[in-house]
Amino acid sequence: MSISTVTSEALQLKLRQLLPSQQGFGTDLSASDTIIPVIDLTRAAEGSDVPEFLQTALAFGSQTAFFATNATVTVVNTAGFYRIFGVSSIRGTGNQNTNLSLTDGASTKVIWQHFAASGESLEVDFVVYFNAGESLTATASTASSYLVGSSRQIADVNGVLVNPSGFTPQ
Repeated sequence: MSISTVTSEALQLKLRQLLPSQQGFGTDLSASDTIIPVIDLTRAAEGSDVPEFLQTALAFGSQTAFFATNATVTVVNTAGFYRIFGVSSIRGTGNQNTNLSLTDGASTKVIWQHFAASGESLEVDFVVYFNAGESLTATASTASSYLVGSSRQIADVNGVLVNPSGFTPQ
């Protein structure tokens, strides 16, 4: 077995960029003619090559619809990551609003709101994270204001993706 010094400034620079904790040790890169196996622990090595956007797809058994008009309704009250999407529509006259709010039981924070006088619709589509004890509510202020949509859990509280209902990757 022989060991050779690698004197490439480009490789040394890349090593310093990728491993900042190794800066200042001053040793040159070296190469050996011994074969050293590398174990790939990335997601691609698991054999699952299903892209994330497919794992977050909408599915009949994975959706929970919501509808708010002249009321407040609970959209999600389970910990995890959720995609929330739908439409807010204001049809009456006068100032009206719809909103989506997060609550932890003690306080409430409006995270999306739509104000209009009449005849306006806006789409809603975002991802939100809930800790245990938190929930999302949808509110429509009058009988002629609507907040209609659906929620889909896309990952559990630890960030593990939740596949669409009925989908089993091969």
